[in-house]
Amino acid sequence: MTDFANTPLIPRDDLFGNPSRAGGKISPDGKWVSWMAPWQGVMNVFMAPADDQTDVRRMTAAEGRPIPQYFWAPDSQSLLYIRDRDGDENYLLYQVGLDGAENGGVEKCLTPFENTRVQIVGVSETQRDRLLVGLNDRDPRFHDVHLLNLETGELSLVFENNAWAGFEADDSLTLRWAVRQNAAGGTDMHEIIDGVVAETPREVTGMEDSLITSMAGYTTDGTILYWIDSRGRDTAALYAEDMATGARTLLAEHDRADVGGTIRHPRTGVVQGWSAAYLRTEHHFLDDDIASAFAFLRERFEGDFGIQSRTDDDRRWLVWNDPLTGPIATYLFDRDAMSLTRFYVTKPELEGAPLQPMHPVEIPARDGLTLASYLTLPPGCDPDEDGVPDAAVPMVLLVHGGPWARDNYGFNRSHQWLANRGYAVLSVNFRGSMGFGKAFVNAANLQWSKAMHDDLIDAVDWAVERGVAQRDRIAIMGGSYGGYATLVGLAFTPEVFACGVDIVGPSNLETLLETIPPYWEPLVKQFHDRMGDPGTPEGLQALKEASPLHRAKDIVRPLLIGQGANDPRVKQAESDQIVDAMERDGVPVTYVLFPDEGHGFARPENNIAFNAIAENFLAEVLGGRAEPVGETLAASTADIRAGREFVKGL
Repeated sequence: MTDFANTPLIPRDDLFGNPSRAGGKISPDGKWVSWMAPWQGVMNVFMAPADDQTDVRRMTAAEGRPIPQYFWAPDSQSLLYIRDRDGDENYLLYQVGLDGAENGGVEKCLTPFENTRVQIVGVSETQRDRLLVGLNDRDPRFHDVHLLNLETGELSLVFENNAWAGFEADDSLTLRWAVRQNAAGGTDMHEIIDGVVAETPREVTGMEDSLITSMAGYTTDGTILYWIDSRGRDTAALYAEDMATGARTLLAEHDRADVGGTIRHPRTGVVQGWSAAYLRTEHHFLDDDIASAFAFLRERFEGDFGIQSRTDDDRRWLVWNDPLTGPIATYLFDRDAMSLTRFYVTKPELEGAPLQPMHPVEIPARDGLTLASYLTLPPGCDPDEDGVPDAAVPMVLLVHGGPWARDNYGFNRSHQWLANRGYAVLSVNFRGSMGFGKAFVNAANLQWSKAMHDDLIDAVDWAVERGVAQRDRIAIMGGSYGGYATLVGLAFTPEVFACGVDIVGPSNLETLLETIPPYWEPLVKQFHDRMGDPGTPEGLQALKEASPLHRAKDIVRPLLIGQGANDPRVKQAESDQIVDAMERDGVPVTYVLFPDEGHGFARPENNIAFNAIAENFLAEVLGGRAEPVGETLAASTADIRAGREFVKGL
């Protein structure tokens, strides 16, 4: 093991506790800045005048569970936020006026319905006191579209939805498109004219394009519709469609990555720049003014940066800066004065901490695909910083969720935590990960536990052969799909990993698909085509064969499982059943249930408690360092259902 005598242990609280500030935004009119910060230990919304940030107002009074997302109303007269109940993901929309909760302002629920999940369908530059919202209170499968008056709170039905998965609106808050899956597993896009959906779709994708082809919004005047489109090519490119003529213009493309995002003028909606991420995010510009602003910022920042929030007149930005080996900071950028003022640092307690660089690496898969991946090494083991330690170290393979998501380059608190404890940390964009073109996504179809898992094994072999990892001291860990991959790793390749940490991962793909939330039903064909169709004998057999539950008897290495009791995506039964199977076979398993959590652990007290258990579990098996569990469990709702004896300090 690397000698850590001179490397301080970074406290779990510093990495996983509440940030001092986060989520900064500037109001559309530029008069206010807002942010999230702890109040009574729970993340709430605060604001202050943009020109006097000492005059702080607390806007919300959330208790128990943090507010996950907030935004400014387009008219700058109120703040809006969503909240669910104990992780059930039935998000309701709330509003608070500029007085804020601290000064007697009323926090009003704008969607006061039971078992309902709100969607934002449309926001307008020209109708600033209104939004289009989708509500599934009538039928949990489908979201009816309503016009929400932000001044009165009145909801007016615009479209009763009995078939559609989603909609596209223009700046006038007129519905222009209705979208749903087709029999081929792709997407049918029907125009809406005078409130009536056309019988035949104007645009169609097959399954191979469905995950990365979509409309990207109208200009404010409605003359141009942008598309991010992979049809007829591999990587998704950016196009502009002239709505008068139907002519499409190719604006941007990347040879190795999908166009991932656009920079749009706040008032006109015209695309000014775009980004794509292969190993690292690249920014490209169509507007010279934006290009020069980014050049100014590039001269002043170490690491990566980007726009976080903009005023309507585009003269003031909030920009984030990730220095990569320090906490992320946010700055107020005055484009007229060309001045940059630090607004806050998310985690000032991490300034000066022994944070480690992340190395982007390309790993070859056995069939010729290239896996864009990220490696972080323990402090002190790689003096020349070439990404290879002087001697191999224990490793944690950290697998992302989704699977239709991706890992990215940048500050990653899990990487920093595990590296500080003495492990190499490797995150792999296995096939099915997003951002690398449609061939890469579709290479994962019907490959759960097969080629998708082979990619992870190939990454392990690469790390061992490169001298990064010790063959007999490698753990696999992840959440959601990453939790499933952990179970597959221990059940399908039982000798590869020394142990596993599964967080809200499914163990039985058949029961997973039987219990998906009702609002996912319009998209279920996608799951069947990519995972296995339980309605066909061969599909059902494929799901059974790919389910770790049916191979639980083959697990021989220790396993730690974390689960939220209210998870609407991966039900508690997914963890219960594999724990029962392992206990029957006498295999070591530690099971931690959180009664007030859903798909992941939103309350910092619970996240810290689980990570306390996890690092002591890993230390027992891999021999790394661990901060003692201490009093963290008492501050959480952790219910250790099984295997307390397998973790030091429990």
